[in-house]
Amino acid sequence: MKKSRWLPHPALSVLLTLLWLMLNNTLSTGHVVLGAVLGWGLPLLLRCFLIEVPTVRKPLLLCRFIALVFYDIVVANLHVAKLVLGPKSRLAPAFVEVPMAIEDDFVLAVLTSIISLTPGTVSAGLSPDHKTLLLHALDAPDVEALVHEVKSRYEAPLLEIFECSRT
Repeated sequence: MKKSRWLPHPALSVLLTLLWLMLNNTLSTGHVVLGAVLGWGLPLLLRCFLIEVPTVRKPLLLCRFIALVFYDIVVANLHVAKLVLGPKSRLAPAFVEVPMAIEDDFVLAVLTSIISLTPGTVSAGLSPDHKTLLLHALDAPDVEALVHEVKSRYEAPLLEIFECSRT
């Protein structure tokens, strides 16, 4: 799909216009025009910074994956609360390097966000070639199990959900 030079992200333009109107809680002509100008102008000015979102290949799997991530966040919150309230000697913090099969920048950003949203883990860095993700885990007694969990629980479904191509 060829992008228009003057309207690089039409869906984002519509979204920004609608958000402007909702924030101002009015449909006056001036706000509609200003919202449309902002909706058109911001994506045009920021087009160099916006990355392409790959096509969702399996929307039902995406819905299941979102539910899984929410479940993991709740379970991780309980686990971290138990760790924090317990003796410090039970903690086994570690930096872990996870090899990445994801090549798409957007999908990689989604993965790192999911990891950071899940309490007890945070994305700490990415190698320049985007092939290794550095994580910090509050409790990682088995590093290999953590690597396997990230790859099987998050990376594999993301690769299946999105049509990924390196840009």
